[in-house]
Amino acid sequence: MAMAALVTIALSALTTVSLRWLDPPTSSFILQRQLGGWLDGKSSQPVTQEWVPWTDIPASVPLAVVAAEDQRFPVHRGFDLVEIRHALAERGTTGRMRGASTISQQVAKNLFLWPGRAWVRKGLEAYFTVLIELSWPKRRILEVYLNIAQFGDTTFGVGAASWRFFFKPPAALTPTEAALLAAVLPNPIRMRVDAPSAYVKQRAKQINQQAQRLGTAHLSGL
Repeated sequence: MAMAALVTIALSALTTVSLRWLDPPTSSFILQRQLGGWLDGKSSQPVTQEWVPWTDIPASVPLAVVAAEDQRFPVHRGFDLVEIRHALAERGTTGRMRGASTISQQVAKNLFLWPGRAWVRKGLEAYFTVLIELSWPKRRILEVYLNIAQFGDTTFGVGAASWRFFFKPPAALTPTEAALLAAVLPNPIRMRVDAPSAYVKQRAKQINQQAQRLGTAHLSGL
């Protein structure tokens, strides 16, 4: 049993470290979406993803995502303790626990795991988050996130999303379009890029404003 555990840990660490240089061909969430479509027979559109290297992604895209999801991304080491404290305090007053996941945690979850709040999954998420933060530079974490994040029911990654929703390559995305993509990340099934609700439009506007306040220098050191 101990030997099996050691082998599992070694393989997971080796896989994670190798992805610093090797682009992942897919992710756990993408495979689960594909399998779900095949099983329920209801998916009329295939799951799409197109890898886009960092150099082909305009600066407005990662800046919008960081502004929307994880503004302390450049300085934390995988876990935003400030947001965690805020979430715990909010739970104490409202009884509800809001999310405080960082982009690094979301990469760990989307790439290797499955949805849910079970303690086992959260523990594995923390384990992979530490591995990722120890072995990948911040720019690589953002690059992978932008290529595996879900932007629609069957649309994963900024490459597929750019063509699907704006009919152009990601290099041509404007800051306004980048903010709209970032706006749907909390729930890309309910919130839509191609038919944005008033809430999504307002959220995108706020993200764009926050990205402008942060400025490109916010990510220049990655």
